[in-house]
Amino acid sequence: MEFSQVVGTIAALLTTSAFLPQAIKIIKTKSTNDISLFMYLILSIGILLWLIYGIIIGEFPIIFANSIGFTFTFSILVLKIRYGKKNARN
Repeated sequence: MEFSQVVGTIAALLTTSAFLPQAIKIIKTKSTNDISLFMYLILSIGILLWLIYGIIIGEFPIIFANSIGFTFTFSILVLKIRYGKKNARN
């Protein structure tokens, strides 16, 4: 693996893992009141487009980071919608 790919992979691990604490907190508390639906919608679409771009150019660090990043952000988006509806009924 080339040096640039090592740097890219480390960057991918760090930036992608940043979403994990938010996802864990939402799952534990079942509360999404303090996060923006619109922000996670835009972010999910952006990360999906980065994933498609990585696939097109065949760059593993981009594919790796954005596959996991999209999974986390889309999951948070789904939880925001699900728990937002529950909180609105209470």
